[in-house]
Amino acid sequence: MEKSLARYIWVHTRPQQLFILLIVALSMIPYYLAFDLPKQIVNGPIQGTGFEQPGNTQLFMPIAFDLPLFGHVELFAGLPLERMPSLLALSLTFLVLVIINGLFKYFINTYKGRLGERLLRRIRYELVDRILRFPPRYFKHIKAGEVSSMVKDEVEPLGGFTADAFVQPALLGGQALTALIFIFIQHFWLGFIAFAMAAIQVGIIPRMRRRLIELGRERQLTARQLAGRVAEIVDGIDTIHAYDTSNYERADIAARLGRIFKIRYDIYQWKFLVKFLNNFLAQLTPFLFYCIGGYLTIVGKLDVGQLVAVINAYKELPGPLKELIDWELVRQDVQVKYEQVVEQFEADEMIAPEIQAIDTESRAVLNHPLSTTNLLIDDDIGGRVLEHVTVKIAPGETVAIIGAAASGGDRLAEALARVVWPAGGKVTAGDDDLFTLPEAVTGRRISYVSPDAYFFHGSLKDNLLYGLKHAPIEPAAYKGPAADQRRWDVLEARRSGNPDFDLNGNWIDPSTLNANGTDGLFGAMMAVLDVVELSDDVLQLALHSSIAVNTNPDFTAQIVEMRHDLREELDRRDLNNLIVPFRDNEYNTEAPVAENLFFGMMPDPKASTKAIVKTPYFRNMMRESGLGEALFEMGKGIAESAVELFKDLPPDHPFFEQLTFMRADEIPTYQHLLQKLRHNAAPSEEDRIALIKLSFFYVEPRHRFGVLDEKLMRKIVEVRHQFHANLPAELQAHIERYNPNAYLTSGTLVDNIVFGKLNHRFSDAISKLREIGGELLAKRPELYHALMELGLESNIGAGGRRLNSLQRLKLGLARALIRRSDYYIFNRAFSGVDHHLQEHVVEAALAFIAKSGDNPAVVWVLSNTPLAKHFKRVLAFDGGSLVEDGTYDTIVESGTVYKQLIA
Repeated sequence: MEKSLARYIWVHTRPQQLFILLIVALSMIPYYLAFDLPKQIVNGPIQGTGFEQPGNTQLFMPIAFDLPLFGHVELFAGLPLERMPSLLALSLTFLVLVIINGLFKYFINTYKGRLGERLLRRIRYELVDRILRFPPRYFKHIKAGEVSSMVKDEVEPLGGFTADAFVQPALLGGQALTALIFIFIQHFWLGFIAFAMAAIQVGIIPRMRRRLIELGRERQLTARQLAGRVAEIVDGIDTIHAYDTSNYERADIAARLGRIFKIRYDIYQWKFLVKFLNNFLAQLTPFLFYCIGGYLTIVGKLDVGQLVAVINAYKELPGPLKELIDWELVRQDVQVKYEQVVEQFEADEMIAPEIQAIDTESRAVLNHPLSTTNLLIDDDIGGRVLEHVTVKIAPGETVAIIGAAASGGDRLAEALARVVWPAGGKVTAGDDDLFTLPEAVTGRRISYVSPDAYFFHGSLKDNLLYGLKHAPIEPAAYKGPAADQRRWDVLEARRSGNPDFDLNGNWIDPSTLNANGTDGLFGAMMAVLDVVELSDDVLQLALHSSIAVNTNPDFTAQIVEMRHDLREELDRRDLNNLIVPFRDNEYNTEAPVAENLFFGMMPDPKASTKAIVKTPYFRNMMRESGLGEALFEMGKGIAESAVELFKDLPPDHPFFEQLTFMRADEIPTYQHLLQKLRHNAAPSEEDRIALIKLSFFYVEPRHRFGVLDEKLMRKIVEVRHQFHANLPAELQAHIERYNPNAYLTSGTLVDNIVFGKLNHRFSDAISKLREIGGELLAKRPELYHALMELGLESNIGAGGRRLNSLQRLKLGLARALIRRSDYYIFNRAFSGVDHHLQEHVVEAALAFIAKSGDNPAVVWVLSNTPLAKHFKRVLAFDGGSLVEDGTYDTIVESGTVYKQLIA
């Protein structure tokens, strides 16, 4: 990157800088005229000079010049005006000049802003482009938080300075020089005073502010380190909790914040000292003008109009001077920041841009063997981890690599996938050096998977198809305002040195899809999900998600139909007791009292319940029906039973896990409340609410305190009808009444299909429902398709953290299998997984790849050594060296490595 910021700015914005400099030069004309007009107004119409006699006139706006060779040139003789018309004309002219100067400032500032934002966009893009071209080992020495902080925050001032790099000194210098020249014209000594004070400001203030630059540099460095540390905390939060080091991290952050505080406090002290001195010098000059200028006016050596014009002109001098000083300091500051950023983004052996050049037409294949010759690989501290390995893998081969965790086989896989760069030797594809081939070839024809595969924030589908998005195949169709916006986006991208690729276009090339005869993209996705046994996980993601009725009414209607199908199937199998359904005239014994009373689903149960119970409507109904008193007595009975049973148990006793309506630390509170009631004390409103709240969460078959009888159940159902019969409009948004023929927007798809509560007497209820549900979905392929599409759209979080570790391993493998490649390299892709599952997935993956018809090769670094029997060739590694190479049978018979691994 260019080391000098000024040169970088000039190279990329030269035409725009010259244009805006021309505009700045033109703006000086009305700027100067605005200085001279107040003198003409004061000396002319106001003081009456030239209007001593009634009817006297003066020429308004005569335009004449004295030019060399041409002499006196008169363009306009002017309009003769009397005193009042002259005052009005000059005042209106002054107003016009003010407007013109304002318009110049508006145009200059907006043009500068756009210019700065374009260059900021260019810089940020170039930095990210360089990140994409860093050599692999570079990423082991940097922190993601620090790098992102530099791209986002540290280059931010560069954009603002870009527009000011050449325009600001020209504009401010021109304004200051114009004001000084005008003052000199009015009176030499007053001009000299203004010049001397300006020179003092320009000489002293920048020197004092150099300390601010040094402090700012320290602040930037410490803030960057803080960002990196916070990112580490986020990434390592599980380790922090596991080892109880949260307070150590708090101490570390507090220490860093303390250093930042000290630096920032020093900045404030120094900044306001400089500001005080600057303001003092700026105000000292008017004092001298009033003293000396007033004296000169009194003795007749300066007229009042000139003094007013001088003071008015000086008002325009401190601002440009101050901003000019600020500009110089900003220039130094951003130059330092730019140099620091450039230093951080410089790396040896950067990947050449040509290797990552976009290629929309690439149909190249790797139909040559992948070979290594005397391959050497070092770790980050210079230790040799792979030594003099020579091996050739031909197209169509299936190769298993076995060995201990650090035996070197995994490093060979990384080298074949270009994940690590060799310290010596060669890796070739046919006669070509693998590391000189474009990524449009290696990134498409070699698919690599490791157990730590990264997943980006977004949907499961986006991550599954991520390996197919090499280049835009066809642009999106835009109409009307969207088309105008797209044209503007393309134009601005080109002006900022960014690519104009259409992110909304189709980036998936069907020719790169490993469809294996399936129907299109969806069929290919389903095929690979079945291979890695992730289909059921995707279906569960869909079933536990919510969807609004108006989003897809046909889909929600099918969900309601599925509800009825499930009920009929349970009846047919004599399993109708598996689910206790919601029925309008019945109490659901498996549901809490509150759910039976409200008989509906709430968008936010906690907030909605609180909102409902606080209303006069609900309280009056509970009081008039007598249910409030009944639930109070019920809650009292629950509290007595809970206190009696659990008061002597430790807080961490597993029984408290079953006590859903009361926490262990609440036992003493309810114990005190019961003692209060035993002494015939009248319960307060808070006491009544606390006990009724207990009853709300009570489920008789689960808690079995014997406080809920048939009579009370019938009472709750009766009050339920009253509650919904006259429910106020403001409460209707809080609850969605159960209706067997309607879709529940507030519930998940599972809630809608089951439409009831599982009977606690059936321990295998969930597995039976899944089995029956799977059979029913098999009869509804359209619904199954829609559910899988919905599951694929599920957000998996940053780094795929919403998925468990096994699901991430499956998704990583599926992401590689869906690509049509010549070489599949799996580097312990299923390590740490149950051996039976590993074997099943390995067999399925090999069979799936074999069906592609492209005769691809498979290299699989195994963590489960016996699985090598599924491969035609086995490479055994030990101590960074290839010690055995042969078939599975020969390795088993003659090899010692195999015996050590399975021992």
